[in-house]
Formats: sequence, C-alpha cells, structure tokens
Amino acid sequence: MNPITRQIPNAITCLNILSGCMAIIFASRGTSQIAGLPAFYWAFIAIGTAAVADFCDGFAARALHAYSELGKQLDSLCDAVSFGVAPAMLLYHFLIDAGSPPYAALAALLIPVAGVLRLAKFNIDTRQTSSFIGLPIPANAIFWIGYVSMVHDGASFLAEPWILIPVIVAECWLMVSPLRMFSLKFKNPGWKGNEARWMLVIAAIAFISALRTSGLLWLIVFYIIASALPFSRRDSADLA
Repeated sequence: MNPITRQIPNAITCLNILSGCMAIIFASRGTSQIAGLPAFYWAFIAIGTAAVADFCDGFAARALHAYSELGKQLDSLCDAVSFGVAPAMLLYHFLIDAGSPPYAALAALLIPVAGVLRLAKFNIDTRQTSSFIGLPIPANAIFWIGYVSMVHDGASFLAEPWILIPVIVAECWLMVSPLRMFSLKFKNPGWKGNEARWMLVIAAIAFISALRTSGLLWLIVFYIIASALPFSRRDSADLA
C-alpha cells in the first residue's frame, strides 16, 4: 500500500485531537460570547467535530484496509483528550461561571480519570470487537454536552452539588463498569440485527428535534437503557 494512503486514517485521527484542543480553549472562556454564541457552544461544536473525525478515521481504516497498532494507540490518545479532558473542562468552566462551589466543579476532573481507565481497558480487551464493555468515552462527552445545555436552558438544579457529584460518579462508573453496550456500527442497512441501532437513530432525531442539544443527555440515557434490552444483547454475543 502507498505509504501516504496508509496514513490517511491517522491524519483524520489527528483532526480529532485538534478539535479536542480547540474545545478546551473554548471551554476556558465559559459563558463569554464568541462570534455571537456563548463560548461553551463553540466547545460543543468542537467536541462534535472530534466525534465526526473519530467515526471517519475508523471508516477510512476499514475502507483502505489500513489497520495498524499505531492507529489504535493514536485513536485512544486522541479520544482521551477530546472526550475525556475536553468535556471535563467544559463542565468545570461552565460551573465556575454559573457560581457553583469550586469543590463541585473540581469533581469534573474525575471524568478524564475514568475515561483513560476505560480506554486502557478497551485496548487490552480482545472481546470488544463488535460491542463494548462499559460506556464508550465519546458517549460520555455527548452526555455532558446535554447536561451543560440543560443547566443553561433553565435546569439550574442540575448544578447543585448534591445532584451534580452523584451524576459525575455514576457516569464515571458507567465507563469502567462491566455493563455491555451495543456498538453503533451497522452490519447492514436492514432492521433485523440492527434493531437497537435504528432505535437509537430514531431517538436521536426525536430528542434533538424536541430539546435541541439538551436532548443529547436523554439520548445517552436511552442508549444505556436500550443496551439492556434483549435484542441488543445479540450484539454482545462475542463477549460471552
């Protein structure tokens, strides 16, 4: 294979971490305005861009048959920044600007700790080929985008330490838990064998249409619940 072609997936992966770093920069501006939008909204966009790159690098690797151990490790390192550190900084700076106690905002630092543990476990676990053990770290980032959006949209009680800290702990536990989660990779475009995936797509459209970015929180809650349903268990057969 052409050496340049072989590096295309890795180049896309690098866009992941660049977007994650931009998300951290935007997150540090908290609720201040940038080009007519609150800075944390730009952090949302940057994390979303990182998620697109994370999907595309795997797609490119499969299409080009350009798998490598380097690519696997690079992907995890980038994910740690974009979906572990970036959402933690997003939550931290938003909470500080919202007037939450510093100790509650600092609890956000547990997110990247659990995230890197989840990625390390994934890298050495040969069972997670078509499904996951524990909540995938990109889903963690999506959850926190939804959480910050809900607080901003008026659900200020979610910023109270007695709610916030247990939610952080629960979300961190989900990432390193033994719970089985279905993969989002479609085996074919049909309904059979992809029931959980198509339900998640439908749920995403419904939640985002009704609640905008706040709906992302409920989308991840739906994903967690759907993973426990019988038809999604078929995707976890390789973990038995």
